[in-house]
Amino acid sequence: MGCGEVGLMVASALWREGHQVTVMDAAVGNLRRLPKELQLDAILGDGTQEDELRRAGIESRDAFVALSSEDTDNIFAAQMARHVFHLERVVCRIDDTARCEVYSELGLNAVSTVELTSNLILQAVYA
Repeated sequence: MGCGEVGLMVASALWREGHQVTVMDAAVGNLRRLPKELQLDAILGDGTQEDELRRAGIESRDAFVALSSEDTDNIFAAQMARHVFHLERVVCRIDDTARCEVYSELGLNAVSTVELTSNLILQAVYA
């Protein structure tokens, strides 16, 4: 869920590795940036809605990645993927580092883009 810069890169990389990928985004412009082959499996929709996730085929997937620019949407969609659809592999992007820590402690596989970026910048400064 989410086809901004990060979502585009993740979906494209998984697809190139041979995985079946379905991309969902609420903005048609984001979906148009996908490689033509991936656009065939792109869905215009809201990943926080149970019926939209069903329409995207979540019940037959083995992983879900929430990469929209909205922390709240990512958290909600990831929790739904985990607890409603019982997917084991769920990854959630959260920019707010405090929220990321809280949800990680609650068992959500949360990735803090702010923390990752800060760490990479510090590594570059000290390199």
